Amino acid sequence: MPTVTTAATTSDDGTVATLRRLPVATWLRALGVAVVVYLAIGIPTEVVPNPVFGRPTVDVRWWDPLVLGASAVLMGLVVAIRPDDLGVEGAQTERGTLLGGIGSLLAVGCPTCNQVVVAALGTSGALSLFQPVQPWLGLASLGLLTWLLRRRGSELRRTSCPV
Repeated sequence: MPTVTTAATTSDDGTVATLRRLPVATWLRALGVAVVVYLAIGIPTEVVPNPVFGRPTVDVRWWDPLVLGASAVLMGLVVAIRPDDLGVEGAQTERGTLLGGIGSLLAVGCPTCNQVVVAALGTSGALSLFQPVQPWLGLASLGLLTWLLRRRGSELRRTSCPV
């Protein structure tokens, strides 16, 4: 009986397959960057509880830790796959990674603790205008970081030499 193979079982050129082939050093870099990003965004926004910072008006929402964790993992992977290793120009990807991180920070932060938002919209505007936009800002940030990771994966596949 002939065997039937599908593209899903035979295709080994996707981003996930590329990530599986990354060396241990790259995974260690990704883990280190992810931890730093998680703490750098999580501590000042008090998604990670700490005695220094506080959220006086808006509690941590259920989706804040999810956006923060996903952003940290994606940023860790994007940064770990360095453009130097790929032999391509990475300035655009680096700017996108920074933009994705800023978007994540704005998405999970307390709307009334953000002085720029309060200065522009006032406290009531921060709560009535900016707070409803934050989940969408988080999704946009995650979308950008996912696109950057897929781009890095395709760059890695393009520059890799098949054995």
